[in-house]
Amino acid sequence: MNPTAAKLIKIASILSMTSALGLLGWNLSLYLQGKSLPPNLTFLFWLAIVALFAHGVEGLIAAAKARSHNQNPLRYGIYTFFVGFIGLQELANRNN
Repeated sequence: MNPTAAKLIKIASILSMTSALGLLGWNLSLYLQGKSLPPNLTFLFWLAIVALFAHGVEGLIAAAKARSHNQNPLRYGIYTFFVGFIGLQELANRNN
């Protein structure tokens, strides 16, 4: 993959995961106050849930594979959670 494209994907992924976590936190805060998200954000909330789940699975896979590549599993799992598939690709290409 083109290094410039990979860097842009990483930046976009980090921003989107941080935003998704923020939206999830905001929804939880509103729920605890007995309120709910505005209706126009419902779709975005569910999209964020799907993205967080997908990145969570990628992070778990990276954490499981990291030790065999002489990497810290926790650190690499969190890194891959935020950057997505690019993190898995970097881990796979590390020994090549």
